Amino acid sequence: MTRQCELTGKLPLSGQNRSHAENKSKRKFNPNLCNVTLMSDTLGQKYRLRVSAHALKTVEHRGGLDAFLMKAKDAELSGRVLKIKRDVKKARKTEGEEVAA
Repeated sequence: MTRQCELTGKLPLSGQNRSHAENKSKRKFNPNLCNVTLMSDTLGQKYRLRVSAHALKTVEHRGGLDAFLMKAKDAELSGRVLKIKRDVKKARKTEGEEVAA
């Protein structure tokens, strides 16, 4: 499984360790991934996701998973999360029709 954030698409970066003598050796900068359970208010379901700590802060700042997904670009999201986003859009559309009636 790739060390990739499911919400933001963050991947490991490569770089170098530099010693005091300026010796170089390859290294990896992995994203700070956390296994979390996020609740969708619209769908009323919980989803277990592997997200970066930065993405988790952003989800809280935007007001929950649904608000984050509506604002996120599809290219950044994983396949599982894209399906959740489609389901949320569909549920909101039918919810809007019920309110209008």
